Amino acid sequence: MKLGRVLVVGGYGAVGATVAGSLGDWFPGRVVVAGRDEAKALRLGGVRADVTDPDGFRRTLDGLGDVAAVVMCVEPPDAGIAHACLERGVHLVDIGATRRLLDGVGELDGLAAASGASAVLSVGVAPGLTNLLARRADEAVGGAERIDLTVLLGAGERHGADAVRWTVEHLAESAAVRPLRVELPGYGPRTAYAFPFSDQYTLPRTLGTAQVATRLCLDSRALTSTLFALRRAARRPAVRQALTAVLRRVHAGGDGFAVRADARRGDRRAAYALTGRAQSRVTGLVAAYVTRELLAGSLPAGVRHIEQLPALARLPEELAEHGVGLQRLDGPPEG
Repeated sequence: MKLGRVLVVGGYGAVGATVAGSLGDWFPGRVVVAGRDEAKALRLGGVRADVTDPDGFRRTLDGLGDVAAVVMCVEPPDAGIAHACLERGVHLVDIGATRRLLDGVGELDGLAAASGASAVLSVGVAPGLTNLLARRADEAVGGAERIDLTVLLGAGERHGADAVRWTVEHLAESAAVRPLRVELPGYGPRTAYAFPFSDQYTLPRTLGTAQVATRLCLDSRALTSTLFALRRAARRPAVRQALTAVLRRVHAGGDGFAVRADARRGDRRAAYALTGRAQSRVTGLVAAYVTRELLAGSLPAGVRHIEQLPALARLPEELAEHGVGLQRLDGPPEG
């Protein structure tokens, strides 16, 4: 077990509070909450840390002195914070979901390997659990030619402002992939629409699958239809701003979620699904479990996505005690 403290950046937010709480139970006295809001961080016995200021972040790390790992629960503008961690041999767990940022951290693999640090990317529900399900389905068919990932989120869950803003901004991206009718455990048949989660860009590299597509829907059918009907209009900044404000106020659903991975190879099919409640909480739990494994010293030095690490393959089963259910499904999506 690697000694030292764990710095949870954004540790007072919806995801970070779960990370900090879980790690605090496992590693009493070793968790430090950090964030740009100094007052909130100090109330939790933490420190100020600004992810837009890599030099300032370096000073924070050096001031603490014995940081073993950093858990990023907020998205920085670039890979500068990751560089500050890895050059010091500090492990990194990143819940980021933006392709550009994950690719930037991936380019630091040589730096991480040289310093003996591990960085784990694609940590959360989507990406994260979707990646792990995709790997299972891929292995079940002997190497998939195509993987379809479906994510259903609860419209009633109160997500943080950054999460809502991120969703609306990515909603505006063009969608070349057609909608898909999918059976989701506990929710029945749903129409899901193309959405640029980073897993669809990562998995072709990590699994060698030629075609990967991720789609999104909400537990509210009406809100799903309305949201994606506004996709073209959301390219305008004013519309995105208004839509973000509305989604932060409207909670027309529950807090459940479901993810499904379908793999195809010729006439072979395999599908797995996970269901649970409170996606932000489960994202935090995934990050906490990954951090615990990382501190145990069982992960290799370098930058890896979660599906590339065999030690994390059974994470879906480990989450069962937190109400996350894993199922093997029969039959492909309706198409």
